[in-house]
Amino acid sequence: MDDERGSEDGSTMVESAEIKRTDTMELLKKLKVTVGKDAASIHDHPKIKTLISEEEVAMYSKTIGPDPNAHFNEPSKLSDWCEVNVTRSPLAEDKKSASFISPNETILVDVISHTKHATVSREFLRAGPRELIATDPRHVKAAIVTCGGLCPGLNTVVREVFMALKNLYGVEQIYGIPYGYKGFYEPDLEIRLLTEEFVSDIHHEGGSVLGSSRGGHHTKMICDAIVDFEFNQVYIIGGDGTHRGAIKIYEELKSRKLKASIIGIPKTIDNDIALIDRSFGFDTAVEEAQRAIDSAKTEAISAFNGIGLVKLMGRHSGHIAMFSTLASRDVDVCLIPEVKFVLEGPNVMHSSSQLRQRQGLFAYLEKLLHQKGHAVIVIAEGAGEELLDQSQMTRDASGNVKKTQDVGLWLKGQIVDHFKTTKEDMTLKYIDPTYMIRTVAANASDNLYCGVLGQNAVHGAFAGLSGFTVGLINTYYVYIPMGEISVGRMKVDVHSRMWHRVISTTRQPQLY
Repeated sequence: MDDERGSEDGSTMVESAEIKRTDTMELLKKLKVTVGKDAASIHDHPKIKTLISEEEVAMYSKTIGPDPNAHFNEPSKLSDWCEVNVTRSPLAEDKKSASFISPNETILVDVISHTKHATVSREFLRAGPRELIATDPRHVKAAIVTCGGLCPGLNTVVREVFMALKNLYGVEQIYGIPYGYKGFYEPDLEIRLLTEEFVSDIHHEGGSVLGSSRGGHHTKMICDAIVDFEFNQVYIIGGDGTHRGAIKIYEELKSRKLKASIIGIPKTIDNDIALIDRSFGFDTAVEEAQRAIDSAKTEAISAFNGIGLVKLMGRHSGHIAMFSTLASRDVDVCLIPEVKFVLEGPNVMHSSSQLRQRQGLFAYLEKLLHQKGHAVIVIAEGAGEELLDQSQMTRDASGNVKKTQDVGLWLKGQIVDHFKTTKEDMTLKYIDPTYMIRTVAANASDNLYCGVLGQNAVHGAFAGLSGFTVGLINTYYVYIPMGEISVGRMKVDVHSRMWHRVISTTRQPQLY
């Protein structure tokens, strides 16, 4: 039996080694009475077959059941290695129980089904507030840190984590860690207490008000600092490299049996983090990149034989280049890391029973200039890697490949030299908006997204989870064990309909 006792403020505290779970069946029964069976909050929950009438069941075409033999990758719980005190969430006092999520609800990853064959899917724990929480908000001391490169929306995430902690759960001690991981232990960097006044307007600013940096990860020193400052919730905002570091922190704190939650919020402007629908800041990046493409188009059509060349972010994947091309619909050639290209051509290749020509980039540019008098090229920073001098490649502080040779400037030089050789008049304007794009404030779409990410990160921490990151899968927010997203990247699938839409829009030939 669990031991119930009164707390200092008169509320009931339940002491248990296991976090109690709200019963989904009872929750749904109560919701139908309080909000009505057609309310949005009802349709936002699982449709439990035993709670639906036979007439309603007949409207559905599939039954999805639990499989006791299936593997469910659930985030770790603090109760796995230390004792927790379970109590009702302060959100319950606002009579908003309709917003509570049962800890048994999951979101399917592989939602495409088949009418004739059985299909399988992965699933992750659904994010959201729980009716029972594992930590007394009065005893929470939280830290927020931003790591890696800048990205639109960083400040919004920081703000919303703070606001959720303070205004939803009543946490008073919320600290900002300066300049990434090294801010935990560098004596010259000050860890500051955050206030509502400080964070209230930061979502209107680009960059990170906390400061950010690459590298600086030292597991023992960071964990020692967490212990010294008595932090028991640490919110880490960063990409796959940052998450690999966060996993080490989580594992070290777990080995010490400390009651401290490590929470990740995935960030990369390249939108190449595995599993999740998209990364925050990506919509803003595409919007800003489109402005650069518009400028390149204007320059190109205003000159005789004008070429506008735009270099966009995308070290390993071409998502920004691809989506910006689709958004602008003014691009003639889109070059991404996933698709090789050559400069010289044409080359003869076999296609079915006949021969056809595969053009090089130079030949295609000449064709475009002869046909319409201008051309617009978008190139991702990781495209054409096989054409660059591999000996000039190094790694940055986060372990990412860093090229000392800029592919945009390299391609500009190659195009200029080619047209000098052919003695054709040509004007090329080169635009690199990289730092302009990543330093702007988030647009409306990303601000909304960042807000929900921040809130759900806090809900997960109070649910007693650790070693997880918050992500969007199939438009639903989920808690993903960090190891799931820190391995591999989401690259552009060149066989996908999305890439085929790019080819349809640009009408570029195969350039390799």
